[in-house]
Amino acid sequence: MNTRLPRVTPLTLKSKDALALSALLMKPRNAQACFVFAHGAGAGMTHPFMEDVAAKLYGHGIATLRFQFPFMEKSSKRPDTPAVAHAAIRLAVADARRRCRGMPIIAGGKSFGGRRTSQAQAEDPIEDVRGLAFVGFPLHPTGKPSITRAEHLAGIRIPMLFIQGTRDKLAEPVLLRQVCKGLRSRATSHLIDGADHGFHIPARSGRTDQDVVAEIALTISQWVERLES
Repeated sequence: MNTRLPRVTPLTLKSKDALALSALLMKPRNAQACFVFAHGAGAGMTHPFMEDVAAKLYGHGIATLRFQFPFMEKSSKRPDTPAVAHAAIRLAVADARRRCRGMPIIAGGKSFGGRRTSQAQAEDPIEDVRGLAFVGFPLHPTGKPSITRAEHLAGIRIPMLFIQGTRDKLAEPVLLRQVCKGLRSRATSHLIDGADHGFHIPARSGRTDQDVVAEIALTISQWVERLES
């Protein structure tokens, strides 16, 4: 494991369509892969959870490229439309390919960011992306169990990793298992006992939120190793 302090490189991602997004690259020496890590709807790329997961992945030799969706750049509370979000994801992946040449590229993210990435991949496969990693996939609204939000996943032909808390009110575990079963060998799921959608865990569990972050990073790292084998 890499024990050096993570080096964070601020970036500005620009496209010919005038889209410009802030981003942060953490690239350890001899990185084995790069994870384009999209944030959720309620907080941006510098949220402590995003920072902590990225730092732990750095320790496992995985680079991360975090970026701001346009709505977060504008400090808006209204998330971007799918088309706008998909364009931002494709821009971030293209930049990761340039900066992490020769490495496998993984895309995905927390909640909204993961779902929008999967939609983009299903609509038109993103160049050079080897797999998708979802950290809290928002399978359905709170109190409205359903798997309709997962229907597009059937069109994805690359491996997918679902990391989910057992107390996540946006993804009933039984429904997530149903979705993964339908995706067959393309899907891998990892349930974190007691964690909610924000991956917070009750103090009575004897574990801390940082323990959960460490488990998330280890799970992603081990999954990436299997992709490479």
